[in-house]
Amino acid sequence: MIERIISIVRHISKWLEQLDEWLESRIKPDTVDTKYVDLAPTDKADQDGVYSNALLYATKNSRVLNIALTGPYGSGKSSIIKSFLRKYRRPALHISLAAFIPELESEVKVKRQDIERSILQQMLYGADAKKLPLSRFKRIQSPGFSAKFKTLYILSGIAGGVYLFNQSQVIMDGSFFKPFSIDNIYNLAIFPYTIIFVWIVLHQFYIASFGLSLKSISLKDVEIKPANDDQASILNLHLDEIIYFFQKTRYDLVVIEDIDRFEDSDIFVTLREINSLVNNNAGVKRTIRFLYALRDDIFINTDRTKFFEFIIPVIPIINTNNSIDMVLQQGNRLGVSEQLDPEFLREVSRYLNDLRLIQNIFNEYEIYSANLQTDGEKILDDNKLLAVLIYKNVYPRDFEELHRGKGALASILAFQDQLVQQVKAECRDEISIYEKQIEESESQVPSDLQELRQIYAMAIIEKIPDNATHILLTNGTPIPLKKLSTNDNFEKIIETTNLNCRINSNNARITIDIKDVQKGVDAKKSYQDRKKEIEMKSEDKRARDSTRVRELKSRISTLRTSKLHELLQLYTDDLSEIFRCFGKNGELARFLILEGHLDDTYYQYTSLFHSGRLSPNDNKFLIQIRAFSTPAPDFAIDNPKEVIAAMRENDFTQKYVLNIKIVDTLLSDEHYYRSQIASLFKLISSRFTDCEEFLEEYYINGQGMVSLISGIVNESKGVITTAVASQNSISHIANFIANLPLKLLEELAEDYLVLSEFVSENLVEILEQQPELDPNRLSCLNFEVKDLTEISNNHDIVKSMFNKGLFRLTISNLEYIYVNILGKPDIKDFYERNYTSILSTGNDVLISRVEKNFNNYLCDILNELEGNAYEHTSSIISIINKDNLNQDALYTFLGRQTVKLSSLKEIPEEFYTILFKLSLIEAKWDNCFSYLTYSNFDKDTLTSYLENNDNRQSIINNKIPADLDSYVLREFIFEATSLSNEAYSEYIHILPRKFSQVPKECSQDKIKILIREKKLELNQSVFDSLETIEIQALLIQQYIKEYLDNTDSINIDDKVLETLLVAEIDVSFKLKLIEDIDLDNFLDSSERTKVIEEIISDADMSILNFDGDILIKILNESESTKSQIQILNKCHAMIHTDEIIDFLRSLPTPYSDLMTNLRTHRLPMSVENLELVKWLKLRNIISSWKEENNPADTIKINLRRKRS
Repeated sequence: MIERIISIVRHISKWLEQLDEWLESRIKPDTVDTKYVDLAPTDKADQDGVYSNALLYATKNSRVLNIALTGPYGSGKSSIIKSFLRKYRRPALHISLAAFIPELESEVKVKRQDIERSILQQMLYGADAKKLPLSRFKRIQSPGFSAKFKTLYILSGIAGGVYLFNQSQVIMDGSFFKPFSIDNIYNLAIFPYTIIFVWIVLHQFYIASFGLSLKSISLKDVEIKPANDDQASILNLHLDEIIYFFQKTRYDLVVIEDIDRFEDSDIFVTLREINSLVNNNAGVKRTIRFLYALRDDIFINTDRTKFFEFIIPVIPIINTNNSIDMVLQQGNRLGVSEQLDPEFLREVSRYLNDLRLIQNIFNEYEIYSANLQTDGEKILDDNKLLAVLIYKNVYPRDFEELHRGKGALASILAFQDQLVQQVKAECRDEISIYEKQIEESESQVPSDLQELRQIYAMAIIEKIPDNATHILLTNGTPIPLKKLSTNDNFEKIIETTNLNCRINSNNARITIDIKDVQKGVDAKKSYQDRKKEIEMKSEDKRARDSTRVRELKSRISTLRTSKLHELLQLYTDDLSEIFRCFGKNGELARFLILEGHLDDTYYQYTSLFHSGRLSPNDNKFLIQIRAFSTPAPDFAIDNPKEVIAAMRENDFTQKYVLNIKIVDTLLSDEHYYRSQIASLFKLISSRFTDCEEFLEEYYINGQGMVSLISGIVNESKGVITTAVASQNSISHIANFIANLPLKLLEELAEDYLVLSEFVSENLVEILEQQPELDPNRLSCLNFEVKDLTEISNNHDIVKSMFNKGLFRLTISNLEYIYVNILGKPDIKDFYERNYTSILSTGNDVLISRVEKNFNNYLCDILNELEGNAYEHTSSIISIINKDNLNQDALYTFLGRQTVKLSSLKEIPEEFYTILFKLSLIEAKWDNCFSYLTYSNFDKDTLTSYLENNDNRQSIINNKIPADLDSYVLREFIFEATSLSNEAYSEYIHILPRKFSQVPKECSQDKIKILIREKKLELNQSVFDSLETIEIQALLIQQYIKEYLDNTDSINIDDKVLETLLVAEIDVSFKLKLIEDIDLDNFLDSSERTKVIEEIISDADMSILNFDGDILIKILNESESTKSQIQILNKCHAMIHTDEIIDFLRSLPTPYSDLMTNLRTHRLPMSVENLELVKWLKLRNIISSWKEENNPADTIKINLRRKRS
């Protein structure tokens, strides 16, 4: 039942709280302006009630008397307490000691008595004086409404007393009270009224006596008081007052804040003792609890758990990690987040960890911003304004001193001049170092190039014979080897492929091949490549050093106007000494200053402007330049002369001067503003890239274009290079050309080739910006028009540039000139014989332009026209005879031509080889002879030329000269063994004479051709030089008759004879060969015997004339009986009868039986046997024979009776 009642009471209590909140919200006025936030603790800090629940638990726990709410500064402890007290329905006494915190710089420590006195005063004076009538601490009491009645009561009481005093005799005798009736009501009433008044007065005096205490007795100059009165604890001294306070008031919770800021833990001992005494006092009928808001580190060790019965930790709502969110929240509240740099907010928030501080900074930001920018224009830097306010809030004393030129920031600002001098000295030292390096670099280049020449000169000399003394140029000029590397023609020499040298002994000339010299020194880079590397390396180094010198000089000129943070970053010494004056909390100041957020423009953000001679726009301009912020070039200035007068001298060396009205004003009076104009020109010329935005605007709206551009260029002609490299190069160069004097333009074109090249490449775009440009302004630049067709609408410019030959050699340009300017309709000749057609025009300008840059013409036009293959021979000869042509391009041109030159008479010798390689010379023996006698004649080239089928077919029909002078030509053909067999055979065939020796390194096929064509003499030397039996036999075979007529002229071996015997020669020649053979040695194999047998068998009887002995040897060596019978049948007439009989006896049967004593024999029937028996009968070797017709088909032979 009790629990249910408690539950109902809680619900009712909760409902009443909600009703109370609603009523408060209705009573509170709506917020008028949300741009500002108050810094007071909020009562909505504990939305989830976590801390309130913990505090409620502690306040309801009878054992908990001292409660600690711990957390760092700014963690929200005050807001948590306020949120809790809003729900805490019992009376609570709030004591805050924040007002007693000394300033950080103060060395005076607050006395403990002062702290305790403050606690006691806030405690006692916070209660109504009426509730503490006996307190010794008297307070001024204001009379209330009842005071009127009290004074009337006192007045009436005094009057009654006076009245009774005057009636004392009457009162004493009792007559005063008579009659005791309504008629005597006045006396009867006044007497008790006065008695009561006197009693009340005496009672009040009595009560007042309890508040009196004797502290000291003073007798004129002598004062008597207790010892150590100033050192006694105020709280202990007035403990009775404290107990009396809690007896007479209803407070049961005392909240004490900021007591931890005094770093005095002893005060907690006293407070704990008081809490204990109060709670133990019999006159206090309730539990009194003390709630302390403290830092976590107020107690060094675990002592705090002894002092407090309950400790509640507070999680900070802001720290250095999430302070950025709080900063952004405040920025969003004011709607300035987009105006502020997010990076600046992120970095500066790391130094801000107090929410109230952040809120106050943004409150002040809104106020300052509204006052400083009343016209709605944002001319001030929002980031700098915020930085100044952060500085103001974090370093308030230094901010106050800053206005008087004192303090830490003022001292740093005053240090700026010293920084300028120091950095200027460092820059000058560095400039001297770089200038010395530039001088050394300029002297080093010639030395490096000479060493490179010596390296390549030595490589050439290694190729030259030891007895050579001079190198000969193409014109015959001799160069001593010792002076090769220093000769002016060295670079031409190194690029040649063949080099003529003079021999010391007989002044003879030899040619050496040096085409691989450069690869021998460096396989990847040529001489020119390495030369360029040396020059570029030195040039790059000088350019880098020169650029650095210019940068340093520019830095010196701008140091005076450099921003403070830029100078500090250049400061080489330790910056800690500079920022030491900010104390321990100097990191924030260091950040703000070094990042450029806080500098000498602070006054613009701390004071208001009042217009006078300057208009608001003029003032805005000056404010911006003082803030190192460059206004837009078209910024509206109302009084430019006043603004110029208000500007500093150094301002004219900065971009601040780049305002159209200011520049126009300066240029309008060049004499008065001479120094300012000089600074202006120097600024733009030295920092041209930074000034481009202004120049682009001035080109459109400026009035002093000619003066400005001329002044810039006269200040530094090198600005042309910068303008060309700019992103707005077209606009710059177009305006330069249109406004600079012609003479100055000519000088620029001569000194800066990049200007002419740029105009040539971008002429169309330039003419688009300056369509009415004077042609003379372009022609004086001496550049070549890239494409005449692109500017064909500008007739005057096209005509002017053509007449002066200022056009690029391109196919498009020449075609345009050929057709549109010269009016030549036959475009076919232009594409098929371009150079011939150019010469045919007879136009001196065109021809001169082509001849002037013939190399380009050759590469970019003649070789690019694929159909240009029909140039006239005179044009080809003219091209060949030109000097210093690109050889590769010339060879490409020649290789495309189809018309052949009839003679080499007008051709320089160095082109003989290429013409023969390309077969551009008519196939004539005199042309071949001329090339053959050329000093640098190339054997392979002429061989390839003769190998060409067309050349061969043309020249083969002409006889080779047989005179003595032409021997070298005949010899070349004879020794041209690299020709194909077919070509070699054809050329050998028409040779008029034989050669007495075989060509060197001649293949077997070529030797066979020579032998078949009978171009080799038959002699022992030729025969011995032939490597194979087959070739030797072929030579004898071709000259068989001559050989047989004089067999002693050549010694041939049996193998050659054997080869000849089987060769396809007449049998009669073979028989003569056999006659000269030593058969005893020759017939050492059955193969040779068989060969001779076949020859004899095939020979006609009429030509056989062998000695009998030879035939017998042949017959004896034969292994075939049939062959023996055949040879015997053919040659028996040359053999003696007895030798025949002996031979027959040596044969196998049945032939050997013919020579026995038997009378009758038979031989098998065959043609050979029939012929044998016939001549045996004729020579009486047998008696008779006959054919037998029997199944065996035999021949019956009858022998003679007697046989020795």
